Amino acid sequence: MTLVAGVDSSTQSCKVVIRDAATGALVRTGRAPHPDGTEADPQHWWRALQSAIAAAGGLDDVAAVSIAGQQHGMVVLDADGRVIRPALLWNDTRSAGAARDLTREVGSRAYADRTGVVPVASFTATKLRWLRDVEPANAARVAAVALPHDWLTWRLRGYGPAGDAESPLGPVLEELVTDRSDASGTAYWGARGYDRDLLVRALGHDAVLPRVAGPADRVGATAAGVVVGPGCGDNAGAALGLDAQPGDVIVSIGTSGTVFAVADAPIADASGTVAGFADASGNWLPLIATLNAARVLDSAAGLLGVDHDELGRLALEAEPGASGLVLVPYFEGERTPNLPEATASLTGMTLASTTRPNLARAAVEGLLCGLADGLDAVRGQGVAARRVLLIGGAAQNPAVRAIAAQVFDVPVAVPAPSEYVADGAARQAAWALMGERPAWAVEFAVELEPDTRPEIRAAYAAATARIAVDSGSAAVDD
Repeated sequence: MTLVAGVDSSTQSCKVVIRDAATGALVRTGRAPHPDGTEADPQHWWRALQSAIAAAGGLDDVAAVSIAGQQHGMVVLDADGRVIRPALLWNDTRSAGAARDLTREVGSRAYADRTGVVPVASFTATKLRWLRDVEPANAARVAAVALPHDWLTWRLRGYGPAGDAESPLGPVLEELVTDRSDASGTAYWGARGYDRDLLVRALGHDAVLPRVAGPADRVGATAAGVVVGPGCGDNAGAALGLDAQPGDVIVSIGTSGTVFAVADAPIADASGTVAGFADASGNWLPLIATLNAARVLDSAAGLLGVDHDELGRLALEAEPGASGLVLVPYFEGERTPNLPEATASLTGMTLASTTRPNLARAAVEGLLCGLADGLDAVRGQGVAARRVLLIGGAAQNPAVRAIAAQVFDVPVAVPAPSEYVADGAARQAAWALMGERPAWAVEFAVELEPDTRPEIRAAYAAATARIAVDSGSAAVDD
């Protein structure tokens, strides 16, 4: 049996899966935590990777490995390969002003045409502008910029800071490698490659950027001879782990919500609503993100004094539409639509409608309607949607599954629980090793035909329209 390893270096932890390269069968796993916060010393990720690999039984019998990681994080290196300051992560919002400055200088239409995205605080370019403006001495020292998975892949291949015993190949910055999916989240890479003008506009000077490898390239090997694949961003890893094809839309319900679709052509949304990312297979991965997802259910469960299982049972006791009760769950403001100052709203309260089952159902419907709005935005860019793949912990709740079939107007499939980002990295490792994309089967726990209830979306749309008027939308300069 030939084995391959896939890594998911996420915000919270590092997960490793080891699978049979021929069949995809899971052989063993490992896990290690990451520190909390919106910035982190990358050395923590390196230690967690080593611990997770050890917990998975090591790589001695593994033929290939690939690393998927959290997107956008800013890892800045000096000429000796040393990390200059803690990495700013995707969820660090201190660069929001820098994002507005870059958009105003370049124009949202021009930015979208050049990179497929319009800057927001998540993206690497905005963090580099923040560094230039707030920590100019650190910015001046930057010789190379990498993302979390790029840096970990570099270290795994034996490169690293000068004088480090774990880095026998030394600080060869030109050996940094990334892939299209992660490069597409920087806001200085597009369909034509790196846009050096945008990099310089952000950082203030040019720097070494990782070489962008092809989806199945072998980018090197570990000291023990294990083939190393190019790696990818976490959403692209999930799409590859699910073996998603054009027409598939992944709806992920985590702390935040994401809706992303495999598409065969790039998109350029000047509104900034849909990010025109690339995927890990040579296609594209247009994506929207919502700030309010699984925590909506946490809040509702806490309010009602129940656990998530009981919340689901209560929701299924209520009729579709929750007797007119509508929750718009903008508890933390919202990114899609762009209403950062908005708050949540519960409307349609009458003596008849304000019941525990209706409150539970309104929470589930509000969560899913927000994601359905995201699907509409992706479709608005000409992207086909023939099936929704519903993933994340909340997708295991029977009420979320049943109500998803009433909110979305295409079939809904719920894959069996798995570490799909790490699975995608393992599939990529097998691809690099064998030269063909593996045809591993994906197991589905539930497959539902649409039972669409238009009244649910209509009531939600009316409620969100009122919030948009009250809160105002953040304008984007053209």
